[in-house]
Order: sequence, then structure tokens, then C-alpha cells
Amino acid sequence: MDAVTDKYQTLFKHLSPVWSHYTEIIVSKAEGTLLYDLNGRPYLDFTCGIGVTNTGHCHPKVVSAVQEQAALLLHGQANIITHQPMLNLVEALLEIVPQPIDGFFFSNSGAEAVEGAVKLARHASGKSNIIVFQGSFHGRTANTMAMTTSKTIYRAGYQPLPAGVFVAPYPYALRFGWDEETTSQFCLEELEFLLQTQTAPSETAAMIVEPVLGEGGYVVPPVSFLKGLRELCSRHQILLIVDEIQSGFGRTGRWFALEHFDLQPDILVVAKGLASGLPLSGVFSSLDLMKKWVTGSHGGTYGGNAVACAAAVATIAAIKEDGMLANARQRGGQLVQGLRQIQKDYPVIAEIRGLGLMIGCEFRNSDKKPDKNTAKAVAHACLDRGLILLTCGAWDNTIRWIPPLNVTAAQIEQALAIFEQAVAEVVGG
Repeated sequence: MDAVTDKYQTLFKHLSPVWSHYTEIIVSKAEGTLLYDLNGRPYLDFTCGIGVTNTGHCHPKVVSAVQEQAALLLHGQANIITHQPMLNLVEALLEIVPQPIDGFFFSNSGAEAVEGAVKLARHASGKSNIIVFQGSFHGRTANTMAMTTSKTIYRAGYQPLPAGVFVAPYPYALRFGWDEETTSQFCLEELEFLLQTQTAPSETAAMIVEPVLGEGGYVVPPVSFLKGLRELCSRHQILLIVDEIQSGFGRTGRWFALEHFDLQPDILVVAKGLASGLPLSGVFSSLDLMKKWVTGSHGGTYGGNAVACAAAVATIAAIKEDGMLANARQRGGQLVQGLRQIQKDYPVIAEIRGLGLMIGCEFRNSDKKPDKNTAKAVAHACLDRGLILLTCGAWDNTIRWIPPLNVTAAQIEQALAIFEQAVAEVVGG
């Protein structure tokens, strides 16, 4: 071990153990799809910092924008001044967000944006309660913990949490053991039952849904479920918040996953891929709705930071100019096809699902029970071979594939080869 490595490994021990660590890699630099450790070993990063670096690590357009803006203005608090990068970002967003969204509020993190969306919904509706869905992940602040149901680890030991949050089932067909439409209909009926038995429409401000379940297992709902959700919200005058924190900005092959379902949100929540790694999030809605949010009742010191906004403008430009949406669809198709070929030889892979480059690969044992041990072992075997993957789901039995949107066909093939070797090593064959 050289002196530099020894130094950083010693300093690593001073980090709070509240952070879990999927790897022990200490990174010296990154470029595109690759991370490099202190010894220069490359790793294929198919995590994107949990769906953040959609344009790849250190995209030249983003780096240039950050460098240029850093020399002009680092911080301008939004209540005091308005800076050009924020207005340039509004201009860029107006070209890609769904109608009728034309009002924008910026924060730092996904959890902060969800908090803001709930506050907006409560002010705009004059109602208090929120409905979330089983398997959801919305953040780690007190209110967003109350709204998160993907794993107990995110909530355990922090109770009591804020009240006024109610949980409805999400159409996870594999878990229920039904076909998709039966599952969808059941979940919609249960949602209606919830409104009859636990939180009346007259006291329900909003429902918040992930159009593709993230931490809960990369589950894609049937179109009928989200269409039914929109109809139900409109009928009962309940606002629909769509959480695109992990699925937005090209991750599913379209700007927002909701486009696959022709879903119209009342409020849209974004973060992660918005600024290619700089901390920036947003609460978006129509201006008419925003005008019901009492002036001065919400804000923040750093929200809409000038450098982060400049990075976001460059991120949107890079996704457009480099054809990343089309590439995400093409490479996603290639990835799913390759995984399904592997699945033929290894029935422990129960299901492959997803949109674009947001793909889940769920492991179940011969009794059709969630197989966390195999999923974890495969992920570790991939890491040994230089491919970084993450697991998700309530049982951590789903491996998620979230490479950059500009990943190449050769890199997908390389990752598939590593994955197949890892599965063979773990389960035999």
C-alpha cells in the first residue's frame, strides 16, 4: 500500500458510520462511464451516483459551464437577487416540461423538493393529508421519512413521524402474483377504499407517486393505473404530485417518465439528473397553482445556486445535442435483450423490467421468494470484475441498472459479459 492510499484509508475511518458503503473504492477521478480509484483502476459505473450523472461523469459541456460560472458568481440568494443562470434554466425547462407547467421553484435536494411540493399542495388546496404508495422513497427528512415505505431502515428509530400520511398499494404485479391489469384494478379499488375509510377527499391535499418505483424495486406500473390515478384525483379535486427525482431528465428514454403514460401532473418534483451531480432540485407546477403558495412561507438559503443552475442548463443542452434520449432507448433495449438471454439459463432471475436505462433485474429462489443473498452476491462478484451495480427493493433482491445516458453499445456488452460471469459464479453454470 502506497503512502497516498494509506493516508486516505486512514481518513476514511473518521467518516460517520451512519453512511453505509456499497464499495470501499476511493475515487481519484471520473470520466464518462468510468470511475478510477487511487491506483488508476477503472470501474464501469452503472450507478450514476444513484441516477444523478445522467450525462456521464464530468461531461465537457457541464464542466465548462461550471468553470465559467464559478468565475462570475458563486452564490446569489434568491430572495435578494435573481441571477442569469436561474432564468436561463427556466427558459430551458419551459421547452421540455409537460403542460400546463410554467412555474418553477428551486431547492437543493430531492427530499427538500418533496417537502416543498407537499407545502405547496397544502396551501393551494387548503387540505392537509397526503397519500403515498407502498414501496415509495421520497427522502430522509422527518416528513419525507413519513412518506417513505420502501424499507424500514429509512424510518426505524425515528418515530413518531409527522401525521397525515396514508399508504396505498402500488401495482407490483410480481409481488402480488397476478397479471398487470388485475393488479392495477385491485390497487385502484384499494385507493378508493382508502378514501372511504381513512382519509376523505375533503381532507386529502395530494397523492404523490413515482411513475417508475425507484428504491422500491424499479417497478413499472401499468398505464391503466396511472391513468386511473389521474382520473381519481381530478374527480375528487386532489392534487397529483409526480416524483421524477430518479426517473427524470432522460433516464427512461424520455425527458420524464410520465410521458410514457401520457400522465399530466399538477406538481412535478425533480432533482438528481437535473444538474449532472451539482445539488439542485425543483418543484414545478402551473403559475396559477404557484400563486396560491403564500409568499414568504417557503424558501432556502442555497436553492437555485448559480453554479448549479448553470450546470443544469448545460445538462439539458448536452442531453439534446448529444442525442442522449434516443441513445437511452437504444441502449436500454440492448441491455434488456441481453439480460433476457442470460435469464434463460438462470431462472433465479425472476423478472427483468424497466424503461430506457432504468432497468431492474429481480432475483427470486425456487420457492419464488425474494432472494437477497443471490442478488447481493452477484453485485459483489460484478464489483470484483470492475462493474458497479446497486440493489434495491424491500428485500434488496433487485439489481438496478442505471448507466449514463451516453453509455456505448460496447460498454453495455462489457457489462452484460461481466454480469453473466458473476451470475454463473454465484449460482453455478
